[in-house]
Amino acid sequence: MKHLNTLAIMVALAAAPAAFAAKSADGMDMKGMGMKPSAESKQVPQPVAAEIKKIDAQAGKVTLKHGPIGNLGMSAMTMAFAVKDRASLRNFKEGDSVLATFDTVDGKPTVVDLRRR
Repeated sequence: MKHLNTLAIMVALAAAPAAFAAKSADGMDMKGMGMKPSAESKQVPQPVAAEIKKIDAQAGKVTLKHGPIGNLGMSAMTMAFAVKDRASLRNFKEGDSVLATFDTVDGKPTVVDLRRR
């Protein structure tokens, strides 16, 4: 019986640190910790309002004045982007208001979908 009590106490003491560690992060304020989302939690591309400033069909690029691009972490600006479907550029002209969907293709920000607003 004495050995059983000793064993029960040792098991309880061994489990205590794990239980404490699991509970210790509850309710902690993690702001300012510099934690970034993991690759699995990458934001899904969403259409962004933009205006076509320039089209270079031969190079497959379009210059857009666009709003913030959440999934790429870009603020609003005017910038040239590669276009995934170069042929689609013939359907647009400078000055058109569009919804552009952006993603990273071959490591570069790219327009993967372009539609008239």
